Amino acid sequence: MLTEINFDGLIGPSHNFAGLSPGNLAATANAGRVAHPRRAALEGLAKMRANLALGLTQGLFVPLARPDHRWLESLSVDFTTAAPHLRAQALSASAMWAANAATVSPAPDTADSRCHLSAANLVTMPHRSHEWPGTLAQLRLAFADPAFVVHGPVPAPFGDEGAANHMRLCATHDAPGVEVFVYGVTGGPFPARQHREASAAIARAHRLAPDRTLFVQQSEAAIAAGAFHNDVVAVANERVLFAHEHAFADREGFYADLRERLPEVEIVEVPASQVTLADAIASYLFNAQLVTPPDGVMTLIVPQEARETASVWAYLQAMLAGNGPVRRVEIVDVRQSMANGGGPACLRLRVVADPATIDPRFLVDAAKLDRIAGIVAEHWPEDIAPDAIGDPALIATIENARRVLLEALDLVELAYT
Repeated sequence: MLTEINFDGLIGPSHNFAGLSPGNLAATANAGRVAHPRRAALEGLAKMRANLALGLTQGLFVPLARPDHRWLESLSVDFTTAAPHLRAQALSASAMWAANAATVSPAPDTADSRCHLSAANLVTMPHRSHEWPGTLAQLRLAFADPAFVVHGPVPAPFGDEGAANHMRLCATHDAPGVEVFVYGVTGGPFPARQHREASAAIARAHRLAPDRTLFVQQSEAAIAAGAFHNDVVAVANERVLFAHEHAFADREGFYADLRERLPEVEIVEVPASQVTLADAIASYLFNAQLVTPPDGVMTLIVPQEARETASVWAYLQAMLAGNGPVRRVEIVDVRQSMANGGGPACLRLRVVADPATIDPRFLVDAAKLDRIAGIVAEHWPEDIAPDAIGDPALIATIENARRVLLEALDLVELAYT
């Protein structure tokens, strides 16, 4: 039976605030702060527990090997002699944002009735450009069943940022859907990270029907305001699109095309007069998980910052008092991820599939989350100060922590990826 599974990236032991991502306002604003990897990972695990409590099926991706010695070797340098910016880029824990791991097209949408996943190349940002080999290794393990087709990344220079710039709308998760690829052309002072050419290549690889596929331009204003991915200003679930008024370059044209392909679609647009782009981005109102639990009550899972932003909280209360499709709001604390520029939606990759076809090592229940939390509490660094990145003792701690985790999860074949 097909169901939506949320695969969260476990926040790795190298989580730090190096400010490596231009256009990500939170990441650059918090550059140089002391990071708390242990707290960050426990926050992420608590979010997964909250998903389980809602009745959702939950998966997990493990942190990648950090520092990435192979990447440094390709640059003819090692971690001890690398320049500070290369050390930071090799140590980044940004793979925790699993929304950037891949683009996923479920079996009901594809010509061969198999679920297709394409690993994202993330070439726009140096610290993320070397994630895909480790990500691809996990995808090939987790989705080795013949029900899946796992593709390597689109080649450079065509930037692809994965599911963060992709939405799927459908009557129900197991019904054929409309897949929406959102790309950027220009973003004012910041780079547009998703290229249309990459999105088109993925649609072809996934064997999607052209009349059920849309390519939509993200608005320049949104990117310039700090919406470095579409999922910072829009999110979709089943027949519902929840988006900011200024999310898309041609919103009326997009809405008309969407309604033509999916007449039952419900578009919930948040007016800029009620929530500015600045407030939407600061609160990560749209970087939320919009889900349908088994009780059928469509639920928006937002970060604490949404409640603390007056205009956003007022909008959400009014929305719940109305008759719209979103009937419940849940709040999660992912402050460490938020401070580095990733909210609840960034931390997860949505895969519609039969859980029985997935390698069970990548699925979690409450007991497994408890075991992982124990490893995190014992082995993850409590703090990482910006001047500690090159400390050999810290690097040894980070590498040992991941090794212990992989052994506990019986995933030692990922030790060098």
